[in-house]
Amino acid sequence: MPKTPPEKPPEKPRGRTRAIADLVGDVGGVAFRRFGFTQGALIERWGEIVGPTYARHCRPLRLRFARGAKEQGTLAIAATGALAPMLRHVEPQIIERANRILGYAAVARITIEQGATMAAPPAPPPPAPGPLPESARSSLKQIDDPELRATLQSLAEALATSSGPPKIR
Repeated sequence: MPKTPPEKPPEKPRGRTRAIADLVGDVGGVAFRRFGFTQGALIERWGEIVGPTYARHCRPLRLRFARGAKEQGTLAIAATGALAPMLRHVEPQIIERANRILGYAAVARITIEQGATMAAPPAPPPPAPGPLPESARSSLKQIDDPELRATLQSLAEALATSSGPPKIR
């Protein structure tokens, strides 16, 4: 009988390296699932969901679903103490934006946990005070106390630059 040559082990593919971006999603997905996130998009796009102002002071903690469900979950958010009541006012917009980014009705409720969040980037400088109308200037001239007059003038200038209640932009 003729001898058959032994089979060679299959060769590993060579020549093609994978981009880091292809691997990060897999590695990040494992870490996100471990800490309660099945969707990394919530963390990656948090600034789009809540806006840059709120994103500096809060972050998503976890997304939990009822046993066996993958919809109508509860999103837990860590927020600094003063921001928690403000988040309650924009809760419907946060839920709607999170669900739009995730592509399905993943979030139905939000819980807010007050406490320290990640280190916030420095806040942008406040806008330059706007010019006061002449009617405000004339009413401030009637105040005798110079310290009170200066305080009220700075308050009036700050109000001139604001545009209503806070909003997610």
